[in-house]
Amino acid sequence: MQFKNVAAVVIAGVMLIASPMSWAESFKSFGDYDVHYNAFTTDFLSPQVAQTYKIQRSKNRALLNISVLKKVLGTPGESVVAVVRATARNLSGQLRSLDVRKVVDGPAIYYLATFGVNNEETMDFEIQVTPQGNDAPYVVKFRQQFFTD
Repeated sequence: MQFKNVAAVVIAGVMLIASPMSWAESFKSFGDYDVHYNAFTTDFLSPQVAQTYKIQRSKNRALLNISVLKKVLGTPGESVVAVVRATARNLSGQLRSLDVRKVVDGPAIYYLATFGVNNEETMDFEIQVTPQGNDAPYVVKFRQQFFTD
């Protein structure tokens, strides 16, 4: 399969990671950049995808998936290198600093973090993204509830 631009690779890769689950793309724009993000339990991953990305499949493990695209006129964007930090706080106030790792898949770059979750646990995420060459981070906040039963 050939892609005409990097953004197509990123979108296809994100959809591959998230399959077969229903995909609702979430992103936030910051000037020249779009930060795409999603979180879901890793049992949605195919065994092949989990093995490729070294992710443990489990209904009690979740994956935070982030990509950073630089806006390029006339295209959906170009994947860029960034420093990515993330935390998750449950509704009881327990804070987790997530270990985010960079994954390069051809021209696509993903930032992935896995962590444990309980059934019906709601997590408030804060993601700080600093694209290479930028001084200050862009901050994305979102809430996600996980179902493991």
